[in-house]
Parts: sequence; structure tokens; C-alpha cells
Amino acid sequence: MDAISNQDYKAVMNGIPFVKMHGLGNDFVVFDGRRDPAVLDLDNATAARIADRKTGVGCDQLIVIEPALDDMADAFMRIRNNDGGEVEACGNAARCVASIVMGELGRKDVIIETVVGLLDSNGLADGRVTVDMGQVKLDWRDIPLSQAVDTNHIPLSLGPLSDPVGVNVGNPHAVFFVDDAEAIDIEKLGPVLEHHEMFPERANIEVCSIVGENQIRMRVWERGVGITRACGTGACAVGVAAARRGLTDRKTEIILDGGKLTIEWLPDDHVLMTGPVATSFQGFLHSSLLGQH
Repeated sequence: MDAISNQDYKAVMNGIPFVKMHGLGNDFVVFDGRRDPAVLDLDNATAARIADRKTGVGCDQLIVIEPALDDMADAFMRIRNNDGGEVEACGNAARCVASIVMGELGRKDVIIETVVGLLDSNGLADGRVTVDMGQVKLDWRDIPLSQAVDTNHIPLSLGPLSDPVGVNVGNPHAVFFVDDAEAIDIEKLGPVLEHHEMFPERANIEVCSIVGENQIRMRVWERGVGITRACGTGACAVGVAAARRGLTDRKTEIILDGGKLTIEWLPDDHVLMTGPVATSFQGFLHSSLLGQH
């Protein structure tokens, strides 16, 4: 392999810095748009190039921290899936961004702004972060669904999956309960359900089974991403769905491929999500990935 030239090395080191982070294996490329305005105007194709795992940096979601628009917030978080499209919410990313901002400000409580609202975030002594993901929405119009149905029992089935619960946690989710989540071919069924006509804005698909008292095994097909090791908003949706069905209490432990999240659905319909954050590495984005030469 040819050694990198001094000129190329300098070009890379003068590129745009990023941090690679993850929450339970749900991984992110995080840019600071407050310092590097070039990342504030990424188009879908550029975001997808950066997120590509073979030719880019690689991630489930690309995150840009921006100046807050709301006076109450400490920073704004913009989220793009690895297909380049912008999405409204990402719970695992919210914990990661909150941890960055907490470090900057030297505080254990910060407010992260998103396109769907403000997220109160708190750092715990054990290093985990709790984020108030806001009020869940359960009306069919808010999920949204294409027709007026009971969102606790959506009339939808595909193969072994049927009778999902609809929940909006800043983005749409369909939660299916089965005897054994491991036995479901979510890679085959997930994309079909994501694009089902019932979901005009597509949907995240969760397949779950009750494995203990207030313990739920969850697997997920994320809208615009595919199978991921964890999905924070998905875990929130699952906790709410299980409580709606009377399968658990309002505080649950959700077991994902990447680890565990604690979800609590409060009486005021806000949902608290608690889990770990981790930094994998830091780097510099070469200008070619931005379409610059």
C-alpha cells in the first residue's frame, strides 16, 4: 500500500473534524456545525456518501450539532439516516449529543432541540444519560396512518406478524408482539412493512417478545436504515406499546441487539429513555466526500 503523501496528509488534517459515537451499537458520525458551517447545508446525496460503510465513514445516522433556535435550548440536533434523508428523532443520538454538550458546558443537565421539540437530558453518576423524549402520540392522525383505526390494534398483517401497536415518538413506529422475536425474519419483512400503504410517512418496525417481568426483547428495522443494533425511539415505542396492551408496567427494560435501555412512560405521557453512550474515534472528513476537490 502506498504511503500517504505529505500533501494528502495535510489535506486530510485540514478537513472537517467529526466524532464517531454509538449508543448500544447504533452508530453516528457527529459534526459540529457551530464550528464548521460547511456541514450545515449537506444535501441527501452527500450525507449518504459520508454514511456509506464501504466508501465513506459509515454510520446508521449522520448528526449535525447546530446553534439552538430556541432560547431554552443549549444546542440543536439535526438527524439524517444513512440513505441521506432527514428524520425527526433519534433517541440514541440524543444521548450522544447530550453527552457532548454536557462536556462542553460542564453541566449534568442540558436541553437538546430537534425539529419536533426540546429534549431535557440528564447525565447519571454511572455515565448513562437519561433523555425525556417528550410526549408520545397515539392518535392515528399523529402517527400518521392512512386511515382511521384503533392504534392499539392496527389491522395489518404480513406472514407471522399481525395486529401491531402504532406509536409516534417523534417518528412513526409499528410494534409487533410475537412469542419469539428471534424467529422472525425481520430483514425480509421489515422493508415491506416500512413501505406499507398504512404508513404514508413510512414506519420503523419493531418485533418484540416478553422475556421476563417488565423485560422485552426487541429487534428493529429502522426506516431509511435497515436492521440496527439499537433504536432509542423504537425502545420508547415498545415500552409504551407493551404498557398499552397490559403486558408490562409503565417502566420496562428493553433488550436490544446492542444492549439494554430503560424506558419509563410517565403519567403525563412523556417517555424517559436511559442508556449508555460511547465514543469510538475522532477523525477528519476529506473534502472529496463533500463533493469538493
